[in-house]
Amino acid sequence: MRERFYNRVQAGIILSNDVEKKYDNANKNVIILALPRGGVPVAYQIAQKIKAPLDVFLVRKIGVEGHEELAVGAITETSKIFNDDIIKMLHIGQDSIDRVIKRETEELQRRNQLYRKGKPATDITGKTAAIVVAVPVAAPDTLSKMSKEVDNIICTMVPRNLGGIGQFYVDFSQTEDAEVLELLKKAEEKYSVPTISAEDTAKYKNETILE
Repeated sequence: MRERFYNRVQAGIILSNDVEKKYDNANKNVIILALPRGGVPVAYQIAQKIKAPLDVFLVRKIGVEGHEELAVGAITETSKIFNDDIIKMLHIGQDSIDRVIKRETEELQRRNQLYRKGKPATDITGKTAAIVVAVPVAAPDTLSKMSKEVDNIICTMVPRNLGGIGQFYVDFSQTEDAEVLELLKKAEEKYSVPTISAEDTAKYKNETILE
C-alpha cells in the first residue's frame, strides 16, 4: 500500500490512472473542475490523461463574526447554500450574513478575474450527469459523508488516521498563482472549456439553497 506521494503532480498522475478506468471521456462528456490552488496541479494530470477540459471551481466558505471557522454556508459564482439549522441555533442575524456574503463575493470576483479572466461560469449542458469527486487522499469518515451527496468517489489513499493532508506528501509546498495560471493556460490550449452566457450567469446568482 502506498504510504506517501512525492508531490501533487505525482498524486495527480496516480489518481488519473484510477479515474481513466471509469471515465475515459470517449464521448467527450466530462469536465474537470478543480479547487484552487492546490487542486489544480492534481486535476491537470487527470484532464490531460482523459483529454477533458479543465476549469476551476470557485467556492468560498461562509463563516460569520464570532464563528469564523464554522461554515454556516458557502457561495459559488452562481449559487449560495446555507445550513439553516446552524444559523437558527447560533441566532445569526441576516445583517451579519450579508456582510460576509458581500466580502466573499468580492473575493470570488477577484479570483474569477485572476484565474478565469472574468469568463462566465462553466457550461455543463450535455455533459455527464454524474458528480464525481476524485482526490488523492481522504479520511474514511469524510468519504462516507460525501458518498451521500455525489454519484461516485475515486480516492487513491484512505488512511485510517488522516491527521493532516501534508503528512502524506514528501513535498506539500504551497501552490502559487503563477503555477495555477500556467496549468490552466496549457489545459485551455488543448481542450477548451465551454461557458454559459453572461445573462444566465447573472440569473443563477439569485439561486439560494437552504439545508
